[in-house]
Amino acid sequence: MSADVHRAAVAELVGTAILVTTIIGSGIQGETLSQDPAVALLGNTLATWGILFVLITIFGPVSGAHFNPVVSYVFFCRGELRLNDLIIYIPLQFCGAIIGAIMAHAMFELSLAEFDGKDRDSLGEWLGEVIATIGLLMTILGSIGANAKGTIPMAVGLYITAGYWFTSSTSFANPAVTVGRSFTNTFAAINPSSILPYIAGQIVGLIVGLPFCEWMWNDKSFIAATLTLFPPVARSVPETRSRQENLPVDQVNSR
Repeated sequence: MSADVHRAAVAELVGTAILVTTIIGSGIQGETLSQDPAVALLGNTLATWGILFVLITIFGPVSGAHFNPVVSYVFFCRGELRLNDLIIYIPLQFCGAIIGAIMAHAMFELSLAEFDGKDRDSLGEWLGEVIATIGLLMTILGSIGANAKGTIPMAVGLYITAGYWFTSSTSFANPAVTVGRSFTNTFAAINPSSILPYIAGQIVGLIVGLPFCEWMWNDKSFIAATLTLFPPVARSVPETRSRQENLPVDQVNSR
């Protein structure tokens, strides 16, 4: 691997670890300082917003600052991440999430791992993860489509901040973070038995969200946008002409 690939891999590992440390650590701190769950959630929310802004800003130029297997797969589907890099990123994101959980417990002098967290297995919470993941992809790809890539650190932070409060699942929207949070039984915990339903919801969000975003902001037909989910198939099919190319000449020239 080249030095750049090594740096990108380490950025994904370290970034995901710090993200999960922040999520779990701020939850522990919030519960310690207040008996009011709303106050603890507010502290958890603000810390997550802040660290997302910082991590995406500093690691974005190095690895893309995905910290999320769903996001990495999206950029692979769009042809912006090589398969070899995807295969490296995803395991490191899961490893980083687990390391992050252990670091948070170590800082607060707790057992390094506890696996009896909250049950999050209701249909409403599953739907919350579907919606949270679709919204996250809309935030990222919509910012790119609007030529506002520089706003992604703030936009993602704000979206996750909102998602903590408006989704029934508190907006995990990330398989690696979901697994990492199963290593704690504190405020931000998820029971290991709830991992598969949450990740299933995130995958459904990916299946719905990526084609929608490709249709909305990448000027693709519905069929071409759907085929984006299957890169080998999508790349073997001739590109559909954009909406602008399908317009009469006089309408194109008037734009």
